[in-house]
Amino acid sequence: MDSPSAPTLAEKRHLPWLLALPKLGIVLLMAALFALLWLLQHSEREEQRNILIKDVLWLEQNLRFHLEGNRDLLQQLAVDMNDPQERERLFRVRSTHLLKNSPEISRISWLDPQGRALISLPGHEITNEPNPGRRIRAFDVAKRLGKPAYSEPYFSAARESLIDLLVPIYDESHLTGMLLATYPLNDLLTNQVPWWFTEKYKLEIVDDNDMLYATKTHLEGTNADSYQIPFDPPGHGLRLKISNYPSDQNALQRLLTISILLLAGGVFWSLWLVRDLMHKSTRAEEALRAEHAFRAAMEDSLTVGMRARDLKGRVIYVNPAFCKMTGFAPDELVGHEPPMPYWAPEHLENTEAMHRAVMAGEAPSDGFEITFMRKNGERFQALVYEAKLIDGNGQHTGWMASVLDITERKNAEELARQQQEQLQFTARLVTLGEMASTLAHELNQPLAAIASYNTGCLNLLNSENLSCAELKPALEKIGVQAQRAGKIIRRVHDFVRKSEPKRAPCALGEVIDDCLGFVEPEARKRQIRIEAGIPDLPLLPADRLMLEQVLLNLVRNAMDAMNETPTAHRLIRLNVQADDNEVRVSVADHGCGIAPEIEDKLYTAFFTTKQEGMGVGLSICRSIIEFHRGRLWAEKNADSPTGNGTIFIFTLPLESA
Repeated sequence: MDSPSAPTLAEKRHLPWLLALPKLGIVLLMAALFALLWLLQHSEREEQRNILIKDVLWLEQNLRFHLEGNRDLLQQLAVDMNDPQERERLFRVRSTHLLKNSPEISRISWLDPQGRALISLPGHEITNEPNPGRRIRAFDVAKRLGKPAYSEPYFSAARESLIDLLVPIYDESHLTGMLLATYPLNDLLTNQVPWWFTEKYKLEIVDDNDMLYATKTHLEGTNADSYQIPFDPPGHGLRLKISNYPSDQNALQRLLTISILLLAGGVFWSLWLVRDLMHKSTRAEEALRAEHAFRAAMEDSLTVGMRARDLKGRVIYVNPAFCKMTGFAPDELVGHEPPMPYWAPEHLENTEAMHRAVMAGEAPSDGFEITFMRKNGERFQALVYEAKLIDGNGQHTGWMASVLDITERKNAEELARQQQEQLQFTARLVTLGEMASTLAHELNQPLAAIASYNTGCLNLLNSENLSCAELKPALEKIGVQAQRAGKIIRRVHDFVRKSEPKRAPCALGEVIDDCLGFVEPEARKRQIRIEAGIPDLPLLPADRLMLEQVLLNLVRNAMDAMNETPTAHRLIRLNVQADDNEVRVSVADHGCGIAPEIEDKLYTAFFTTKQEGMGVGLSICRSIIEFHRGRLWAEKNADSPTGNGTIFIFTLPLESA
């Protein structure tokens, strides 16, 4: 078989034109369809407008016929009322008949020459309007011209739009009265506009300023197509405004036209797709190469390790940062199944358990910490965030992990923790140093008592008539004083001993008793009373020594705050309350209070208002309470008799240790 010949130069020159012809045809077809659609819509609008104008003219003639008919009847009644004997009877009979046959008239009145109502049917008075001048002007016009006249439209006190027809009554050439017929405009439309008209149009009565006086409509919303015609009679600038309702006629024709347009657009679009296929393919290849280069540059610049695994746990991708973090090359990790070479053998059980949780979709959303091993055997702490790996079809194909080396951060946290412990220990030593004189005085009392009792025993031993019964009370008292001194020494030893923070079940009442044992001597020295209300409480998961340090700091701060308080009001009230979730401990004083300008600095480290203070007490107290997942804050003591005072409050959760 002969191979197909290559296209000639002429064919290549005409090929673009040949490819453009179908597109040009589609463009011309679409232009013709658009023109057809416009012509159809224009013709439909013109037809609707012509029908609208015909219906409006019919309605205007119908309203004119009824108004003029009523006017003629009233004129005939005015002529017949020349006879004074029959005047009232004729008015009542014919007015009643006219009201019955013309429901658009709400009232017919007989007025005297001065415009006062003599008789009004139905039997109620003329409704007062906000501007009676319009009726008066119409009265004067009818009187002056000697023929019927309409008033300007007006609103009643009930906001009902009305218009009056005034017909003069003459006896020869003298005006003897006036007939007044009142038309509510809404009633006029209701009774004289047929139902089929409101099915097609919205009818309104407006003036030259487009003020709406009456309307009759069947549906909400109108087209922009409307027509207006003067409403004369009654005149005075009133117009009938008629608007088309939205119409769904020719919907099938429009739908067909739209379908053809969409089909033509689809054909045109497909031609463009065929024409640009090669260009798009080339651009896609170029974009793919650029994307690959961009992704490679992004991966090389990341410091966060990225690792992708399939649903079976097999590694399918690692970035350079992850390889640098673990020390393994990509070909050593990709395709590897658990256990991974970077798993630490001593943590293998925990690592496998976390691996199974990730594969089951149960990994913590806020990440988890785990110990990994580098290729050289060095261990490091990693923080791992796992997320679903979704392919281009929206299918879950595996798991993508972000891995952070947090070894340095953990070391920094540990160093900060050790420094905080050292600061707490130093604060306890400083507190104990401040209380040294008081503790020495307290310790001196049992030692002095022991020495005194010991001297008494020696004196008894030197006597000749010694009995064991005489020595026993003195020895018992020596034992009591020795236990008292030992208790003071043990309390000091426990308070200054250095230990790791440990939350264990402890009795809050015993912690408060030990704290009060420290501060009671100094409180007596300062003439300060301490009241403590301690209910029966369950064991708290807390570090006993830390809580004792918090309470001691708060009570000593309260004592310092009452240096200037009168002796009668020097009282510290320690209260404990508990509910189902937490324990609330408060330390209230009647001291000088907290100045507003230092409230925000209370818990700042090394900020103090004392001349010899370190400024770390409240800062340490807050960190201790937050370590126990509680809160510490201060409030003004509203019950203080001095008008000042402060309450420090902290909470401790009643959760299991």
